[in-house]
This record gives sequence, structure tokens and C-alpha cells, in this order.
Amino acid sequence: MFEGKSFIDFINMGGHTLYVLLGASVLSIMVICFKSVEFWTKFRITKDKLLDKLTKEIRIDKFDEAINFCNTVNSPMASVIKAGILAFKEDGDNLGEAMEREIMFQTVKLERFTVILGTLGNIAVYIGLFGTVLGIIRAFHDISRMGLGAAAADMSVIIKGVSEALITTAAGLFVAIPAVIAYNCFIKFIDKFVVDMEYCSSVVKDILRNVKK
Repeated sequence: MFEGKSFIDFINMGGHTLYVLLGASVLSIMVICFKSVEFWTKFRITKDKLLDKLTKEIRIDKFDEAINFCNTVNSPMASVIKAGILAFKEDGDNLGEAMEREIMFQTVKLERFTVILGTLGNIAVYIGLFGTVLGIIRAFHDISRMGLGAAAADMSVIIKGVSEALITTAAGLFVAIPAVIAYNCFIKFIDKFVVDMEYCSSVVKDILRNVKK
């Protein structure tokens, strides 16, 4: 039934709903690629290596060197530590609040665009089902125009209409499954970043308070 059909033919068979799902698929792929690159660059330095480097400089009062190093590292943990050092230099009493604010800010940055994947993962299947319902309605309309007797004599008409309608359901699943998988993975990465930021905040906070004393 689908032999010899091109990609455009499949799109046309699915109707307008399939164009919507095609756009959703492109958007999903773009977000997945963007977030994958973003997280890969942020994972290039671990919290242990970062703390090992910065705590040594903090203990010997090399705050400017520590801040400069944080500026060269693309990591939310480095931004949190930098916020703590800057707050310590200005007013040591507020360093905890400064680091907490930076953790919240960095968390929001990490969550950018993930809501798109979550939304697409939830609604793509429903969009596909909507297209299938419209396709089946169209198929039954064609059957009514042919007449029940003619349609029953030629079952290929019914089968073709239903199979074409189901294309949008398949397309919805094709969009939803990768989006859900990527969303869950990114949420786990964000959770790990948050834990690492809080750990770094606690360690640096203790060191800076001891330095103050």
C-alpha cells in the first residue's frame, strides 16, 4: 500500500496534523542538540577538580586568582563559588545568601528550554491521535459517498483510509518518545548540577568562614 511513496507523499497522507508534528519534531531535535552541547561543556570539569583548585587559592587568600579562574570555567559550580568569594570580599556576613541566590539563578539557566521537551512529550501523542480521528472521519465520509455496498465490495478502500489515518499516531509517538527520554535525562543532569552546586557552596562557605576567623 505504501510502496513507491515518497516522504512528501506520507506527509500529504497525514494531512495538516502531520505538518504540525513535523514542526514539533524539528523543534524537539533542535532543543535536544542545544541542551546536549550545553550540558557536555558544563560537565567537562567535575566539582572535585574545581574545589581542589579553588580551595587551595582561597586558603592562601588568592581571591582574585580564584575569581579569574572561575571566569574561565563554564560551570554553574564555578559561578556559585565566584558569587561566594565576591560576597566575602564585600561583606562576609552575606556570602551564604549570595551563593544561594546564584544557585537559584544557575538552576533557572539549566532548565531553559526543557519545558519545550516536556510539553512536546506530553502533547505529541494527543496531536497524533487527533489527526487519526480526523483521518478516520474522512475515511468514513469517503465510504458514505461511495455507498456501503461498494465500499464493502472493495475493502481496500476502508483499509487504505484507516492505515493513512494511523500515520499521524505513529508520527506522534515518533516525536513524543525521544522528547520524553531526553527530558528525563536532562532533568537528572539538572538535579546533579544542583546537588554539586549546593555541595560546593557548603565547602567554600566553611573555608571562607575559617579564613575570616
